[in-house]
Amino acid sequence: MKAAVLVFPGSNCDRDLAVAFRNAGFSVEMVWHKDSTLPGGVDVVGVPGGFSFGDYLRCGAIAARSPVTAALRAHVDRGGYALGICNGFQVLVETGILPGALMRNAGLKFICKPVDLTVETANSAFTSGYQAGQRVVFPVAHHDGNYTADADILARLEGGDRVAFRYGQDINGSVGRIAGILSENRRVLGLMPHPERAADPGLGLTDGVALFRSLAGALVAA
Repeated sequence: MKAAVLVFPGSNCDRDLAVAFRNAGFSVEMVWHKDSTLPGGVDVVGVPGGFSFGDYLRCGAIAARSPVTAALRAHVDRGGYALGICNGFQVLVETGILPGALMRNAGLKFICKPVDLTVETANSAFTSGYQAGQRVVFPVAHHDGNYTADADILARLEGGDRVAFRYGQDINGSVGRIAGILSENRRVLGLMPHPERAADPGLGLTDGVALFRSLAGALVAA
């Protein structure tokens, strides 16, 4: 199993994500944003959190136009897996790989704390290690995590069982308290909370371990 973790100027969770992948059994290569191709044999691309390009213009908007993002798009179009966390979720939305938009938090403040989440579906490679309805705790650290979508997109997400995680409480104004969503083929997950920061006992939180192990198990089974 092989993971590629993209690195943009301003990424600050790339190493954390790489460690979480490695601990789940993946070999990992870091890929600089100016690279136009992904390493051979990559199963999953991780788009990490941070502040790519200083969050200028819109969060994730400049990173979405980096050369490596075209390779990410091609990987996803071939049916490859991708995981975008926090700023990575913003990048996936800016590329159009995932629908909707991530707006400024409703309270106009940066939020950085562990939060309660509900696992909304266990029917994906990322969430099969959980039970639907299970409560977990992941940290959040974002200023623009307010997930926004029109009625049509929301109906498709809810009707297609594509809401992966939901906030236990409304922390940022996200429609339907949505914290993470799946692509139509269920092979791309974008979420604002940080499972890689909840994947080591030394960090005090371990609920994120199951996400990375779930993905590893799905790839082994395939």
